[in-house]
Amino acid sequence: MHFLLPIGLAVIIGLVSYLFSVNKTKQALDLKSKPLQSPELENKICALAMALDLTHLNVNVYNIETINGLAAPGGQIYITQGFLSKFNKGEVSATEIVSVIAHELGHVALGHTRRRMIDFSGQNALRTALSITLNRFIPVIGPWLANLAVTIIAARMSRKDEFEADSYATALMLKSGLGIQSQKSLLQKLNKLTGGAESVPAWFMSHPKAGERVKAIELNEKKWTGTVS
Repeated sequence: MHFLLPIGLAVIIGLVSYLFSVNKTKQALDLKSKPLQSPELENKICALAMALDLTHLNVNVYNIETINGLAAPGGQIYITQGFLSKFNKGEVSATEIVSVIAHELGHVALGHTRRRMIDFSGQNALRTALSITLNRFIPVIGPWLANLAVTIIAARMSRKDEFEADSYATALMLKSGLGIQSQKSLLQKLNKLTGGAESVPAWFMSHPKAGERVKAIELNEKKWTGTVS
């Protein structure tokens, strides 16, 4: 019973921390965002909306220089000003930007943004349980190992979500008539755009490596259309 108390507290703390983080993120997004206004992008976004039987898709621009797209816990879709700047400079095409929007729509449709609250609380509880257990046998090092193990588990779950969102985006881009070459071409240039590196061990990465994502997209493309573009 004494063993369960800290685990229960960890779940509660994890839940409160997540809700606090969500609220802080929402405030930042509200403060630094504006509706996307780009005729070239809007035309292609309309194609996504039609494929989803919607009259319109609301996309916002988050005014930070990081190159990213994100789905807020409430389901709102954002691309960053940094990404939009790359588009304005001609380094990223309109269809490549829209493939990011399709990917973020996948996170919303598949419930990834809602599920993170449960995942975060569960990971916090698991970290506490492992720390207590391992600390009995290997003091000091035990909690560090517990944190490492949970970090690896969380990263693996995140990579799974990314593959699923990529798959959703592939299906949506095909249905909308936009094709998926831009989805693949963006992934192939993403490390150069963001200044990232793929030297980090795969099990620590929250996103799969670009090459793995492209291969998965091509497998889906071949399965669904019988061809690879």
